[in-house]
This record gives sequence, structure tokens and C-alpha cells, in this order.
Amino acid sequence: MTDFLAQVTALASDLVAIDSRSFVSNLAVADRIEAALDGFEVERLDFLDDAGVAKRALVAHRAAPGAHRTGGIAFSGHMDTVPDTGWATNPFSAAIDGDTLHGLGATDMKGPVAAMIVAAKFLGARAMTGPATLLITTDEETTKQGARVIVERSALLARVRPAAILVGEPTGMVPVRGHRSHIALTATATGVQAHSSTGVGRNANWALIPFLVEMRQVFDRLRADPGLQDADYDPPFSDFNLVLDNHGAAVNVTVPKATARIKFRYSARVDPQPVLDAVRAAAARHGISLTEAREGSPPELPADHPLVALCAEIAGFPARTAPYGTDASILQSIAPCVILGPGGMNVAHKPAEHVSLSALAASVPVFIELARRFEKPRWVG
Repeated sequence: MTDFLAQVTALASDLVAIDSRSFVSNLAVADRIEAALDGFEVERLDFLDDAGVAKRALVAHRAAPGAHRTGGIAFSGHMDTVPDTGWATNPFSAAIDGDTLHGLGATDMKGPVAAMIVAAKFLGARAMTGPATLLITTDEETTKQGARVIVERSALLARVRPAAILVGEPTGMVPVRGHRSHIALTATATGVQAHSSTGVGRNANWALIPFLVEMRQVFDRLRADPGLQDADYDPPFSDFNLVLDNHGAAVNVTVPKATARIKFRYSARVDPQPVLDAVRAAAARHGISLTEAREGSPPELPADHPLVALCAEIAGFPARTAPYGTDASILQSIAPCVILGPGGMNVAHKPAEHVSLSALAASVPVFIELARRFEKPRWVG
């Protein structure tokens, strides 16, 4: 445990100290991860995001002599973080206070990524039951593009063919067998820009407001209609979160463009079509431009699935579902996914994010044991 603690602390601290917010390039943090993977075959998958920013996803693989070369469990995590909204201290300080590592992404999810890398290095150097494979993505917090690039382009992944994927998001080491996925809805109203005192402009906000009134009705319906809810989730109602943007317009300017962005999260048992129909109809009625961007479908394994049962047995907690989303919505097309990792979502996406270093280190033997116990099951073709 002491050796794992030292390794995890060093790597997690280095990763947190590197700025990899989703809107900046992640090449520096990808380079640091690759440097930690001595002895691994590493595939770099470079791409430009929608804003033209250089990004990189990594697939890494190592199998010791005598170990299986294909199959096994792949460990997956993401390099990017949310913005540093609300931070009053340096979000990249990677300060250590006793057992606690502070910094943006410490728990979501650079700390868990470091723990998975330490586990994979231990496994890859020994003849265990399977190979050590890592799927390290980026843009998980925004578009899931890193995961898509891995699924669509990775030759190494196609060769290795993992039989299962462990997504190491912070769950407090409680296995998550299913979660919601989202549809990003962007509604735009247009106006005419002018000095507001002249009376000749047209404020796009006034055009957007009637649409927003109907969106509030959709929000209320999701919380009231049992037919649009899933009792296996907490909360049972779908997320329908609204963010407004006037694109920098000043208060003395008639707003030329007003944008409403809505993230609609739903689980596998919820039919999203009634919600989409309501949004589309409201946009058409009020002359609002609407675009939709779908994440992958909600991943969910049954409670008695063999991978779920194995994770629950070794982690020591019964599996549950979660209201958020992860790269599993994309990676499930490769193999069945369970979400399991150290740290807690209760401190993610908040100022003063932190993680327990001992919790990171304690997760490493769990990851190792999962890989050692895992054998290609009957549900893999």
C-alpha cells in the first residue's frame, strides 16, 4: 500500500498541476501520462475539437510474457476538467494537506486516472489472467469526443478487444451499473443590435422568453409525470438544466443574439421522444432556431450481470445507478461497462475540489484484483 500511495501521489499531483480544462489543449497532460507508461505500447489519437483546439486521446496496452494478449478489463478515464468557476485559490496548485490533494480535477478525474495507471503498470509487468489496457479520453465534460475518437479510430483497441471496461469516475468505490445520457439542446433567438435608448433595435431576449415559458412547463412535467421518470434512479426525474447566454451584450444594447442551452439527461427506461417533441414544437411556434446533439444512449447493465456481480463482490458494495453521465455512453459499444472509482462526486465541479490520497491508493488493489479475477465470460462472443 505504501508503494502505491507514493506512486499515486506523485502522478496525481503532476496531472492536477497541468491545466486541461475542456476548452484548452490537453497535449501537456497527455504527454505526462504517456511518460508514466514506460513499457506500454501507446497509441496517440490526435484531433481538433469544434473550436480548432488540438486534443489527444491515448490507448495503451501491455501484456507480460505468459499473460493473455487480448480480452481482459480495460481501464478508462478522462484528462479534461470543467472550468475553474468560483475558485478563490489557484486551481492548479496541486497542494497537499495531510492526506488531501487539492486542485481542479483532483477527484474528477485525475486522481482516479492516476490510480488506474498505477494498477495497469502493476498488472502489465506480471503474468496475470489478462493484459493491461488503458483508454484515456478527453472532452468527457463536454462532447465525449475523445471517447468517440477511440471507438472510431483506434487500431490498438481493435487488436486488443477488451471484454469489459471499467470507467474510473469517482463513485466512492461503489459500482455503478447504469447512468443517464444527455441530449444537448441549443435554442437561438435573433434580434437587431442598436443603442437601447433609440428604440430602433430589437432585443432577442423578448423573442426567446415565450419559448422559455414552455421549457419551464417541460421542466415541471418531468418532475410530476411518473411516465417520464425512472424509480431506479435518484432523483427519479430527468435533468433538464437551462443556461442562458447573451454573448457579451451590454445592458444598454438591444441583444442581437440570445441562446438557451438545455442539457436533458434521461435513463434507459425513459423515452426521450415526448420531451423532444415538446421542445421542437415550442421552437417552431416561436420562431426559435433549434439544434440537437445527442450523447450515446444511456448505458445500463442488469443487476445480475456477471461483470456487475464481480465488481460488487470485490468492491464490497452493491451496485447502483447514477444520475450523471460518463464516457460509458460511448464506450459501451466496445464492451460492457461498469463505473467504479475512488473519490466522490459531491466535491466534483465545485471550487476547492479535493481527493483523499489514501483513498486513491486503496483503489489500486481493487483494480488489480478485478483484473486478476476477470476471465472471458460467456456473454462475450
